[in-house]
Amino acid sequence: MRPFTLNYARPRVLPAVVTPYRYDSSMQLNVLPDGRPAVSDRELLLAAGTTTSTAGSQTHFDD
Repeated sequence: MRPFTLNYARPRVLPAVVTPYRYDSSMQLNVLPDGRPAVSDRELLLAAGTTTSTAGSQTHFDD
């Protein structure tokens, strides 16, 4: 007998996401490929909503 929920369960497919910025530990900022801070790109902020890095959360208990 097949459980009822398996009739509706679907495998979770993760979308392919390319982050247009990277974390620069020397500047402690997310930067674009051209070296500018990611927060200076208005279109990126509108599309992504944030450029927050998780680096602080790994080093500070109060973030």
